[in-house]
Amino acid sequence: MNLVQWERVVSEQSVALGSTRGRGQSLKGIPTSAIAVRSLVDGSYNRVRYRPARRVRVALMTNGRSTEESIVFIVDDDASLREGVGRLVRSVGLRVELFASARDFLAHNLPNAPCCLVLDVRLPGLSGLDFQVELAKANIRIPIVFMTGHGDIPMSVKAMKAGAVEFLTKPFRDQDLLDAIQVALERDTRRHEEETAVSLLRAKFQTLTAREQEIMAYVTAGLLNKQIAGEIGITENTVKVHRGNVTQKMGAKSLAELVRMADLLGVRRPEL
Repeated sequence: MNLVQWERVVSEQSVALGSTRGRGQSLKGIPTSAIAVRSLVDGSYNRVRYRPARRVRVALMTNGRSTEESIVFIVDDDASLREGVGRLVRSVGLRVELFASARDFLAHNLPNAPCCLVLDVRLPGLSGLDFQVELAKANIRIPIVFMTGHGDIPMSVKAMKAGAVEFLTKPFRDQDLLDAIQVALERDTRRHEEETAVSLLRAKFQTLTAREQEIMAYVTAGLLNKQIAGEIGITENTVKVHRGNVTQKMGAKSLAELVRMADLLGVRRPEL
């Protein structure tokens, strides 16, 4: 979705709110759009900015298919606030899904797409902070933006140390929430890209024979061909052949790149 298309979406969604939009420049020189949306706090209209970028719709390829558009999950037991936050996030062109409790969210299958979680601290049953711990235990790495009307410094410190993107105290500015969501989606987009890259590398690594994988471990440990030959009992020429195959199959353009690949894959170096 380019800037013109994105602005058209925002314009259409903002007409119902009687909003106006404009174009400006962010600090990084990236085009931004400004729209007026109804405040979650007092119902007034506020001008908010959101920078359209690839996180709105990310075309990553995993297992032969592209991922869906970015999604913002909102979990809050206050129905009016939950709906209000949902309207705000939708106003900048993002897909939103709403849940009244952590349990409801857990019953939902996470998509293969960049996403983030806007989470109230005080929830019925499992609290927001406890839910953050449970997600970490389950290795569910979704960026979290906390919001609460009853926060304190120790609570915010605990949330941020556990990896939260932001800890917002109600009432908060609409722009602060949108900025936090933007950071969260960018973080999850990078995670998806990194995981996709590692997955592709792992697939290449699996095409190596057992001997080639062994040679790769020695090469990335810094051994010369002659040293490798002496370690595993083969000729130096044979090492050169295997090393060439490794470089070709992995698509490495240099030894330094091959070392980085080994690090990403967690290839165990031999103990010398």
